Amino acid sequence: MRAPVVVRDYIEVLKPRESGLLAFIGVCAAIVAGDGRLSLELLPIALTILVASAGANGLTNYLDRHVDARMRRTRNRVLPSRRIFPPEKVLPMNIILVTAGLALAWQWHWLVFVSDLAGTIAAVTWRKKATCVFPQGVVAGCAPVLMGWFAVRPEFGWELLLLCLLIVAWLPLHVWSVMISNREDYLGAGLGFFPLNWKIKDAVKVLLVFSLVLYAASMALYFIGGFAWLYLGLANVLGALVIYASARLVITGASRDAWRLYKLSAFPYLGVLFLTMYLDPWLTI
Repeated sequence: MRAPVVVRDYIEVLKPRESGLLAFIGVCAAIVAGDGRLSLELLPIALTILVASAGANGLTNYLDRHVDARMRRTRNRVLPSRRIFPPEKVLPMNIILVTAGLALAWQWHWLVFVSDLAGTIAAVTWRKKATCVFPQGVVAGCAPVLMGWFAVRPEFGWELLLLCLLIVAWLPLHVWSVMISNREDYLGAGLGFFPLNWKIKDAVKVLLVFSLVLYAASMALYFIGGFAWLYLGLANVLGALVIYASARLVITGASRDAWRLYKLSAFPYLGVLFLTMYLDPWLTI
C-alpha cells in the first residue's frame, strides 16, 4: 500500500490540477491559432505543455517549501509536511520533466522552445510566495498560451495579444485575491509585498480595475477572434460575475469575499472561458 501513496505524493508535488489547467488553456490557444480547426496535433501539444508546466510547478514547490512550512494554508503539502524527505528527492523528477518539456517544445518550433524556457525561468524566479514580481508572473502565466499558439501558427497576431492580455488581467485577480483572503497567514510567514503592504480597502480597488480590464479583453477577443454567440454569451456572464465579485470585495473588504473571488477566477472563469473557445467553432457552425 505504500507504493501508491508515494507515487501520489510525487504527483502532488507537480500540482496536477494547475498543470492540467495550463495545458488545457494552451490547447485552446492552439485551436484559436488554427481558426477553430481540430487535428491530431492537439494531443502532443497538450502533452508538451503539460510536461513543461508540471516540471516548472514542481520546481516552484521545491523552492517554496520553507515558506509553505510557515503558513497554515500550505504547511500540510507534501514537501513542508516531510511526506517526501529529504526534499531533494523530487529534484531529479522535476529536472527530467523540465528538460523533456524543452526537448518537446523544440520539436515544434523555436518560438515554442523560447516560450517554454522563458516561462520556466520566470516561474522559478517569481515563485509566487517567495517574491511578487508581476512581470515575471505574467511571463510564466502566458507561456502555455504562447506555446500552444506558436505550435500551430509560429507568428504573432492580434488574437494572441488579447489572449495574453486576458492572462495579464486574470493573474492578479487569482493570486492577489488569495493573498488578501489569507493576509494574516502570509504576514505571519514574514511576507510583506503587494498586496500585503497595502491597506485592504486600497488593494481591493486594484482588483476591481483588473476585473474591468479582464472583461474588456474578453470582449475585444470576441470581435478580433471571430467568435460567435456561445463565446459572446458566456464571456458576458463570466465577466459580470467577476466584476460583481470584485465590487463586492471593495464594499466589504472581507476575507471570505476575497476567497470567493479566488475560487471564481480559477476554473469557473478561466477554465470555462477557454472551454468556450474550444467549443464555439463546433456549436456555431
